[in-house]
Amino acid sequence: MSVRVIVRTVSELCITVGTLIVLFVVYVLFWTGVKADTEMDRQVDLLQDQWARQPARPTAGPGTTASPKPPAPYKDAKPFALMYIPRLGFTWNKPVLEGTRASTLKKGLGHYANTAQLGQKGNFAVAGHRRTYGDPFKDFPKLRAGDAVVLTDGAHWYTYVIDKGPYRTLPTDVQVIDPVPKKSGYTRAGRYLTLTTCDPEWGHSHRLIVWGHLESTKPVESGKPEALRR
Repeated sequence: MSVRVIVRTVSELCITVGTLIVLFVVYVLFWTGVKADTEMDRQVDLLQDQWARQPARPTAGPGTTASPKPPAPYKDAKPFALMYIPRLGFTWNKPVLEGTRASTLKKGLGHYANTAQLGQKGNFAVAGHRRTYGDPFKDFPKLRAGDAVVLTDGAHWYTYVIDKGPYRTLPTDVQVIDPVPKKSGYTRAGRYLTLTTCDPEWGHSHRLIVWGHLESTKPVESGKPEALRR
């Protein structure tokens, strides 16, 4: 085989490999986002259809922190709530599904199944991708103490307020989702929120954490919480 043929063959291989790398990058950066956005929209539609068909439930008094009757256990990989974080934009809202499997997090945010249910005593913990699959927590580092995180289950609005974070730790630090997380600053049982995502932005060697407490609960009939009013 001549040197010219070898050089041409190597060049063609390099071009092929380069093309595959470009296609993979396009898939990761663009196509997974398109698919995730479409799927999250579908999850929101499922929730809204479900809420439109469900019978009215007893509600707590407007503006109270009293917790409504606990809902039935969430079904694995099913949506049960919508989350709004004004700090991330007034158009930012994502479905929350039960479980944190990779397949679940492609559809939205995931609730750690071994943590408290929404609005109930304990620690309601939620995970989300920082990058890829719609980049739901891309701007996670912007979150600050005092920011509101609002969720609805179709019957109530739950307004949590962030107290601490973003806090950087290792994936093995599972205590961050304990009922009373040791490094959160909380010292007694309460109704808490934990949000987690990967760090650095394009890696997963660490985790970023924010913690908050439930400030108020109100029925949806009374209108949106103040945090969602422009």
